[in-house]
Amino acid sequence: MINALLSLLVFQLLGEVLVRAIGVPIPGPVVGMLLLFGALKLRGRVPDTLHKVSEALLNNLSLLFVPAGVGVMVHLNLLRTGWWQLLVTVIVSTLITLVVTALTMQGLVRVQRRARGGQTDG
Repeated sequence: MINALLSLLVFQLLGEVLVRAIGVPIPGPVVGMLLLFGALKLRGRVPDTLHKVSEALLNNLSLLFVPAGVGVMVHLNLLRTGWWQLLVTVIVSTLITLVVTALTMQGLVRVQRRARGGQTDG
């Protein structure tokens, strides 16, 4: 179990080091996750201990949001003065996400149809 948790942390560290070395604007843990995914694909399976540790972390994921909630409470004055900027940002970013997701889905459906030779389901 400790080795599995250590491997998660090592991949996060590798991602962080890689991001800082290259200077790309991507969070290090995201790159670390991609590296872990690649390593697991090469291995062909997820080790049982890594699976158990991952499940335990996901089952307690809500606890990881407590520090963020405390941070919001600490900076409540900023939210009181800038609530409308935050609201506009959330709405605009949500709309952009919906549009990009829809366009991506349309593109994937087209690719899938071409791969099937124009066949349709049903």
